[in-house]
Amino acid sequence: MDTVTLSRTELEGLVDRLVTERVNERLKGVEETLADLRGKVHNGGGNVPEDRATLVVFSGEMDTLLAACTIASGAAAMGMEVSMFFTFWGLNALRVKKVFSGKTLGEKMVAAMLPSGPASVPTSRMNMAGVGPVFFKHLMQARNVQSLPDMVQLVRELGVRLVACEMSLGVMGITREELLPGIDYGGVATYLGDAARSKITLFI
Repeated sequence: MDTVTLSRTELEGLVDRLVTERVNERLKGVEETLADLRGKVHNGGGNVPEDRATLVVFSGEMDTLLAACTIASGAAAMGMEVSMFFTFWGLNALRVKKVFSGKTLGEKMVAAMLPSGPASVPTSRMNMAGVGPVFFKHLMQARNVQSLPDMVQLVRELGVRLVACEMSLGVMGITREELLPGIDYGGVATYLGDAARSKITLFI
């Protein structure tokens, strides 16, 4: 049997050709699969996520709410459809005032203990009886970082859909008149409807 001796350059060229052929074969299969999926979506079938992001905002602290608004504003700036589903403590980001009239004693107690809006929420760490948020707000201002109320306003300007959980409103004793005007209201079905169509879903 004759032995074929290849130089290093020839061997590398042979390997490159083989790898390229394999890659092209795989890419062809991927393209065919994507085309098939696009066809299913176009015809009303399939379950390919849309260019959307859905966030559940559960936490009510300044740093976590800032993170949620930063992600939402970034996604919206990239052209994605974004919805933020505010539930339980996260509802504090949407509050504009406290209302006590017409509430039960328990609801009034909860209202008294809850922050009156995003400007008065605590931090998740180093809150230090309210000193922490003041300290961090000073640092943020010194570094030209937008405040939480400004970030909430920004996501609204970017067209992010803000949804308040109706069940949580009842549990927390918060009324619609205490929240920002022009937001949406819904339940778990509203969130799941958005999440099912989203390529990104986050719980914050």
